[in-house]
Amino acid sequence: MDFEQRMSTFQERLGEVADLAFLPVSADLQYLMGVPRDLPNFGAVLHPGAWVEGAWLAPGQPPVLALPRMSAEFGGLGGSGDLRVHVLQDHDDPAALVRKILRDLALSERPRVAISDATHGSTVSALQELLPGASFLSATEVLRPLRVIKSEDEIEVMRRAGAITEAAFASVLGKLAHGMTELDVVSEIDHQLRRHGSLGPSFTTSLYNSGPGHPLLFGQRQATWPRSLTPPVSILFDFGAILDGYCYDFGRSVFFGDPGKDYLEVFELVMSSQAAGIAALRAGRATAAEADAAAREVIAAAGHGEAFRHRLGHGIGLDVHEPPFLTASDSTLLQEGMLFTVEPSITRFDTFSARVEDVVVVRPDGGEPLTAGFRELLVVD
Repeated sequence: MDFEQRMSTFQERLGEVADLAFLPVSADLQYLMGVPRDLPNFGAVLHPGAWVEGAWLAPGQPPVLALPRMSAEFGGLGGSGDLRVHVLQDHDDPAALVRKILRDLALSERPRVAISDATHGSTVSALQELLPGASFLSATEVLRPLRVIKSEDEIEVMRRAGAITEAAFASVLGKLAHGMTELDVVSEIDHQLRRHGSLGPSFTTSLYNSGPGHPLLFGQRQATWPRSLTPPVSILFDFGAILDGYCYDFGRSVFFGDPGKDYLEVFELVMSSQAAGIAALRAGRATAAEADAAAREVIAAAGHGEAFRHRLGHGIGLDVHEPPFLTASDSTLLQEGMLFTVEPSITRFDTFSARVEDVVVVRPDGGEPLTAGFRELLVVD
């Protein structure tokens, strides 16, 4: 990745709208400077003076990375290349460190400050106190036009993340058996992702399972995880690998037992819908909304429109979900190099459901999927 070029382009754009930018350790910072992130925690993990943690950037000046001691030492960030790193010791005054950084950047009395959307409120509050004359804007929106179009290097990383995801799925398939619990399957997915080279799951691994005796429940993991998967039931996978900070997102449908004619028709509808959505991802010739409509029409025409509850897809890269979105309300003109999930589904609460998902690159003549395996219905008899 050409971080020097990214920084140069960002600072040029920044200089048009702001005098200072602050980016915490986040996807924005990893994109711009290669500073890595760790897996997130369910609860907050705090260090003294954590609000200073991140990069302080001004147009035309070298970036400054400020870190609490724990992040520098135990987080492995202290040796971040040739960056100027300021380490805040446990008993140091964080405001004094930031005042020094701001003085060195020679800001005006009424600076324009761009802050990443991932910035914590404690940092914003402290900056308001330190810079009472400042006005604030989103650094993420300044950076967004750069992040939304992926380079071929980024696409190659995503392709490799997709290969890890598919390899993990293949290993999971070999272990599926009637009577497993949903938690058994989720745990096996997460294990196989790491075993095949992922840092971990790129988001919380999810299953959306349904059948006449297996009602579909959204967002109730502790209620669904203990359930045994006994035929007949459709099992909808939703998971992805992490590679070099980039996130994959993948989905397939598996059936335990005899799927029957009705389910086979539903499955084929979903696959046809995805094919239509992928074909519609034509750079410079279609909008995000038009791609969504192309896929949705296939399912709606067959009478299942109300069961397509999800958007067709979302941008993806260093974050699992990135703008733009493949929805009826997004008029963004598609551009070559954009990456989207294409994930149509038919989800029904008291009978069988189906979904499929791949990451797809926008190209001039239609989308290029980065994963293409397991296209047939997978049945565990």
